[in-house]
Order: sequence, then structure tokens, then C-alpha cells
Amino acid sequence: MDRRPTIADVAKRAGVSRSSVSFALNDRPGLAEETKRRILAAAQELGWRPSRPAQALSRGVAGALGLVLARDTAAIGADPFFPAFIAGIESVLARRGDALVLHVTEPADEEATYRRLAADRRVDGVLLTDLRVDDPRPALTRELGLPAVVVGDPGGAGGLCAVGLDDRPAFAAAVRQLAALGHRRIAHVAGPQEFRHARRRRESWELAMREAGLPEGPVLPGGFTAAGGAHATRELLSLAPDRRPTAVIYANDLSATAGLAVAQRLGLTVPGDLSVVGYDDTPLAEYTHPPLASARADALGWGAAAVRALDEVIAKGRADDVALPPAELVRRGSMGPAPGAGAGDTEADAPAPSTTTVRSETPC
Repeated sequence: MDRRPTIADVAKRAGVSRSSVSFALNDRPGLAEETKRRILAAAQELGWRPSRPAQALSRGVAGALGLVLARDTAAIGADPFFPAFIAGIESVLARRGDALVLHVTEPADEEATYRRLAADRRVDGVLLTDLRVDDPRPALTRELGLPAVVVGDPGGAGGLCAVGLDDRPAFAAAVRQLAALGHRRIAHVAGPQEFRHARRRRESWELAMREAGLPEGPVLPGGFTAAGGAHATRELLSLAPDRRPTAVIYANDLSATAGLAVAQRLGLTVPGDLSVVGYDDTPLAEYTHPPLASARADALGWGAAAVRALDEVIAKGRADDVALPPAELVRRGSMGPAPGAGAGDTEADAPAPSTTTVRSETPC
């Protein structure tokens, strides 16, 4: 055929009515088994496939989920977290032929975007990422009757189902190991503090420093970007020797990778002069020089889990919060003894493997 086969073509090939074809393809009762087999054989011979939009329309659903990102497009393109997260979403949707409707918008247009999605019934539900302090979106989706799941901690979910993980074990492990390696000045390059997850990572670092009995080192904004991480690192390394950090824990891998490069361009060795730790454990982390220590958060699995939770909300009206396995430190070559630390004062005398995953004992 020179065109895509239709349900009418299947009916003609099988010698039945179109309603009989619909009954057979939707596995509804009322047809003789022989008739059903003939219809299915005709559909296979013609290469007919059901139309997802038509199926969705017949069921009164859109067959799509929504994801609205109120971020600069360049920032999204450079951040390795989102491609992995979206791949996790698609790993569930692609198997059933559903779609992801992705909108990248300005913060000022965010509310209008959700209202259009709800009014046009383009999606069956939405995933809320990058939750902000006092974020209006949980209340907005309730007002619109739009099923939603928060990707993050339940504290700001406004009663919606939240799919999140605990950052604290990874930061505790990083600070604990750096302290054991002789580090006393451990700085933090933070993400934008309007985001709840960036604020939570900073608080996790602060708590870990207190638990290790260390004074809080300097904190500078990095903005989750390479440029921000590079700028913050230059400022940290320009401090007086008695204030300059010997280790830096970054809020994500993108800023950490930039910081590692800046340190090396300034003539410092990593980890000889400066230890560097990132967050997200993106695929690039193990290929930097030296390989970047990072906290593994499994963005791919996070995306898949968020879709399954949203499916439950759409089907049942609610779902319980989902606690994913906590982030865990992956120790690599960018972590080493503090400058001048004696081998007897650190764990450096026991050679560490190039990659070691430190698992938390915190239950999921």
C-alpha cells in the first residue's frame, strides 16, 4: 500500500465490520475466536498498528506526561543530570508508546504553561522538578485538577506524592573521609539557594562538618554551572593561606569539573594540593583527570520511579511518597591526603582503589 493502512483496510481484508475489528483489537468479548484470529491475521499482514492518539481519545486520556523546566536552555543543555533523568522517564513511557511533553520556559511564563497543559488536556499528569522554597506549583496543580508528583523531598511537596532521596549520607561520608585524610578546611560551592535541593545539599554539608567537629569552611555560590564553579574556585584559591581550603565539595559535577580544571590551570595538583568532590556521579566523572569523586544519585532510576509514582496518582488519585536509596559517595582519584598531612595522621598509608563506593547504612 502507498499509504498507512487503516482500520477500514483491516475490516475489508478480514471480511468483517469496523466495529468487529475494534472489538478484536481491544480484546473485548462478543466475537467468535475464529473471527478474532482472522482479524488479527489481517492486521498483521497489512502492518496495521493502532493510533496512540486515537486510543488515548477513546479512553479519555492524553497518553502523555508533562515536564516543565523553568531554566535557561543553555543551562539545561550543559547539565548532565537532565538527559539521564529524561532517559529514565522515557525508559517507562517508550515501552507503552506514551509521550513526554517537555516545555522549557521562562519563570514568568511557568504558571501559564501549566494552565495551558491542563486546559488543552495535553497531558495526564506532570512531574514537578527543581522545587523551590515556597514553590507555588503544588497548590497550582491541585487548583487545576492536574495529577502531579514532586521530584524531591516531601517537605515542600504540599501534600503531593514526592519521589526523593537522602543527600546526607553522601556528604557525611565525604567529610568524614576528607577529615580522616587530614583535611580541616573543607569548602562548599553551593547551588542556587532558591532550589530546595541546593539548599538541602548545603545543609547536609554543614551538618557533616559539625558532626566531624570541623569549623565550617567558606561557602560560595556556584549556580550548578561550569562558569559558576570556575569563578567560585578562583575566589577560594585566592584566599590567604590560613583560610584557603584544602578540599572543596561542590553541589554538582558540572561545577566540580570546572573547579578541578581551574585548580590545575593555576598550577595546583589534584589531589596533592586540593581534593575535589562533586555530586550526581555523571558519566563524565570517571573520565576527568584525575577521576572525580562524586555522590551517586542515579538520575536514570529517579526518572523511572517518578513516572511509576505518577501513574499511580493518575489511576488512584494518590500515591505514597517514594524514598529512593540514599546518595552514596564514590571515591575516586580527586580525593587525597591534605597537603602536609603525615601518613600516620591519615588513612593515606592504606592505598585506596581508584574507585570505591561508600554505601550508607541509612535505610531507604
